[in-house]
Amino acid sequence: LHMGKTMKEDLTVVVKYIKQLYPPEFNVFSTYAELYHNYFASEAKKNAESHLEDKDIYLLLSWVHNIYPKDMRKDHVLDEELEKVKLGSLLPSSLSKELEKKYLDSEEATIKNSLSKCLDKEIQRWKEDKEPEKLNGHFQSELLAILVIQSIYSGQNRAKDISAAVGEELSHRLWKELPAFLKSYKDAFEDFKEKSKKHRYYRPILIANINNCWNFRDYAEKNMAEKDDNKASILSTLSDIENSGFDVLLQQLFAQLKPIYKKFTENKWDSSNEIMNEIIKTTSKHISDFRTLEDPFYHAIVEKIHARLVKEYIVRLLKRKVSLKTPAQQQNLAQNISKNAADLETFCTSNGSRATWLNSALPKLAEIIRLQDLGAIKIEVATLATTYPDIRKRHLEAFLYIKGNLSRGELKSILGYLADSTASTPPGAPLFSNINVS
Repeated sequence: LHMGKTMKEDLTVVVKYIKQLYPPEFNVFSTYAELYHNYFASEAKKNAESHLEDKDIYLLLSWVHNIYPKDMRKDHVLDEELEKVKLGSLLPSSLSKELEKKYLDSEEATIKNSLSKCLDKEIQRWKEDKEPEKLNGHFQSELLAILVIQSIYSGQNRAKDISAAVGEELSHRLWKELPAFLKSYKDAFEDFKEKSKKHRYYRPILIANINNCWNFRDYAEKNMAEKDDNKASILSTLSDIENSGFDVLLQQLFAQLKPIYKKFTENKWDSSNEIMNEIIKTTSKHISDFRTLEDPFYHAIVEKIHARLVKEYIVRLLKRKVSLKTPAQQQNLAQNISKNAADLETFCTSNGSRATWLNSALPKLAEIIRLQDLGAIKIEVATLATTYPDIRKRHLEAFLYIKGNLSRGELKSILGYLADSTASTPPGAPLFSNINVS
């Protein structure tokens, strides 16, 4: 500090008062500047070659790359003169690179250790079985994400203060470290999920950890390049944690819904409106608990529920339990399905589902049941196959069992039409491919 300050003050005196006392060809400023710089550089080199603590390496690199060159140029007049001299760096490039490597290795190890400690503390909190705090009505366990992101962010900023290149190198290293940390986090989460089911606050802790993913996701989206493999790995691991948590949260609901759905075919679809009301009532009780999820996750879980409700309904339609011989019977069932579909759509939409792609599945199936003209049925089947390209012959054949007045030839004709209109296009959002036909 003293040497840098002395050099700057003395060179300012040279520019203001001494330079004009000599002829221009003497290059007085250049002589003074080089002598001061060379002495300063020799002292810096001595320090660099001695045994330095990590914090000393950081300070020395900061001086060499940042403080010395920038501070010397804060004075406009001095900056102009220094531009003509081209003093270079205080340290030889090889020595500077060696120090940078030591600094980067040390900083990477320090931050890695810090992340590990953060995770250990988080796991300890789960074991205490205390209800997580709420922020704006959402369960939070975000201390982990805050501390981890803060450690990475602070490390990156410290490195950038040395130089842009050092900052970039440390960022690159830490972005490799983050996927590894998140995999450890995922393993710990899975372990808790399996071993702590009897904990009093099991579900709130799961929800808090799902919410936790949002901070990591937001950080990766905003700070990492789109084509960075580390970013893809981070987002993939976060999706695994989120979906794993969703699966547990939805287990109880789906188990309760299964016997209710069976009533559709057990009652030959006669009391389908009452059954649908029971499904909606049961689901509604669970959805209120999911409001403690952050909004993106709440919408995601409601869409999973929406997809499951539609899928289970279709599963019952494909069970080959009801075969209706007359158009009037088919008309009646079609009306029931349409009413159930409308109630289901209203319920899911009012609770935040944005899965509009599901809304036409049941109405289209109802229309196929209602129609009696073979040509019209084929058109409706083609429309259904265009909207849901993962539907296959086995699904349609099981469904058409309901239309007991179709001849074998008519059935074959409709199925053949489906084969022509559905190539092996991978569906954007699968519905039928998740349904097995017995």
